[in-house]
Amino acid sequence: MPGDDREQTRDRGETRDGEETRDREETLTEAFWAVARTLRHVSKEALAPYDVSPSQSRAIGVLARHGDMRPGELARHLRIAPRSATEVVDDLEARGMVERSPDPQDRRATILRLTGGGAQVAAEIRGARAAEAEDFFGRLDAADRAELTRILHALREDPENPPGCPP
Repeated sequence: MPGDDREQTRDRGETRDGEETRDREETLTEAFWAVARTLRHVSKEALAPYDVSPSQSRAIGVLARHGDMRPGELARHLRIAPRSATEVVDDLEARGMVERSPDPQDRRATILRLTGGGAQVAAEIRGARAAEAEDFFGRLDAADRAELTRILHALREDPENPPGCPP
């Protein structure tokens, strides 16, 4: 029966005119951005006790995970312009969390490293974020968390060339 065909294709998210598929894609997009907004809000609250911006927190995290590095390398890790990384580092240095020192292999270059205070803040933020993630994602059972992790990693595979964008 023709009506049965339409029901079967609707279950797959498709109709003959493509309307249902478009609605589901919009719903997925809206749901994704709603979750992203919620995570940003929760993250901002978690960072409040440390009086650091999200950019500063990311820079501290990169230095804690990867160790000492040049400012250009930090900018690449953060995927921001070198000038923006310099501003972040300037703020963190002024607050005593990061220090610059001459690069022993190239006296024209500098190396960034966390201070003891910066390393302590990095560890505290990492703990706060882990607790925040557990609270947020704890609503999902283990199988759903594993599946979400798999999906997000797949979407993040090649951030330089996301699907639908020219290489």
